[in-house]
Amino acid sequence: MTSLHGAQSATPVISGKDAGKIARAAFVGTALEWYDYYLFGTAAALVFNRLFFTELNPTAALLASFATFGVGFAARPIGAIIFGYIGDRYGRRPALLVTIVMIAVATGLIGVLPDFGTVGLAAPILLAVLRLVQGLAVGGEWGGAVTMAIEHAPAEKRGRYAAMVQIGSPVATLLASGAFTLVLLFPSAAFDAWGWRIPFLLAFPMLVIALWIRLKVEESPIFKDLMAKEETVKAPALDVIRHAGGRLVVAVLAALLGVGGFYMITTFAVSYGANTLKVDRNVMVNATLIAAVAQIIVTIFMGRLAEKVGSGKVTLWGGILSAILSFPIFAMIDTKSPVLITLAITLGIVLIAVAYAVNGSLLAELFPPKLRYSGVALGYNIAGATSGFMPMIATAVLGVSGNQSWGAALILAIISLLTAVGGYLGGRLRIEDKNLVADA
Repeated sequence: MTSLHGAQSATPVISGKDAGKIARAAFVGTALEWYDYYLFGTAAALVFNRLFFTELNPTAALLASFATFGVGFAARPIGAIIFGYIGDRYGRRPALLVTIVMIAVATGLIGVLPDFGTVGLAAPILLAVLRLVQGLAVGGEWGGAVTMAIEHAPAEKRGRYAAMVQIGSPVATLLASGAFTLVLLFPSAAFDAWGWRIPFLLAFPMLVIALWIRLKVEESPIFKDLMAKEETVKAPALDVIRHAGGRLVVAVLAALLGVGGFYMITTFAVSYGANTLKVDRNVMVNATLIAAVAQIIVTIFMGRLAEKVGSGKVTLWGGILSAILSFPIFAMIDTKSPVLITLAITLGIVLIAVAYAVNGSLLAELFPPKLRYSGVALGYNIAGATSGFMPMIATAVLGVSGNQSWGAALILAIISLLTAVGGYLGGRLRIEDKNLVADA
């Protein structure tokens, strides 16, 4: 077994020709994963509180809905351990095939769930179970997709290919928010009866496409090299904690804003605008669509910038800027102006995207190949488990603050500053994969 910084003795070949193909395949699968996951967040704010928790008062129902939403985040570190084990011991590819099937099937089944009025308490219980399955799958998906993209790419181009995986997030937002925007055009009775189910049912045909693409993906050459030299580890998650615990903490800090901040600006903001400020639901959802387009552009640019200045510096400045503008963003939402709300959500997502765009390259280069899948997955998903409950906490704080948004802004600022620290430290702990040969 090599040391944490130990170089590989062989020379795995990294093909520049294959890097784009692999990154695009990772992007398609990740876009589906996030589409499924984001649907739940939007539905938690607009649907589940009314149809699955109907015996509670409105505030308690919304909190229960967000708690169910948060269950998926709590499950993600467990998924990271399970699929990190598969990915670091048996291959990145088989782990990614299982995760994509799990989350799509769970999402499709949500579309056929009976509501509280039909089966009573069984409805929210089944909803929580399916959310748990989603969380387990996502816990292994992102880390594996990033690892595959990184390990197929030449070292000097890892920033752009890791960023390509991150584009899956805004594309998924466009798909999920767009689907909800269309079904919200139905009359309220039709929307509640069956319209909200359509976006979830679309997960089934999307799975067929994504699985077909992912089946064509070759295993990582770096992992093949580990297998050839019998350098895989028996308990990768345990080894990450034992031998790279400090790096894991840095990974968690660096990922907080990309996960928790995103859901503060989308899930919580949509709920706050629609339920507390009584802004039209379409205004809130449409704002996320515009923000997603801007996020794609920023993500591409930041991936290239990271190749020049380092992903650590990009994360640092992204966190600092997000912290500075947290309060102005929520102040703009408080105006109830559709224009200012759209501008606020777009600005918030763009700022968060600065750090999120380079999460893949930053986290992947914190860990050596033999622990990479587990390290990346654990770091990202512990951050998710920590910050996934932020919409619920922010909603609870509204009751203390008299429905004022300063509590939510403070939460976002704290998350941002922690990520800035993670970026600063991550840039100084970077590990380079040794002895790679680029095949022109």
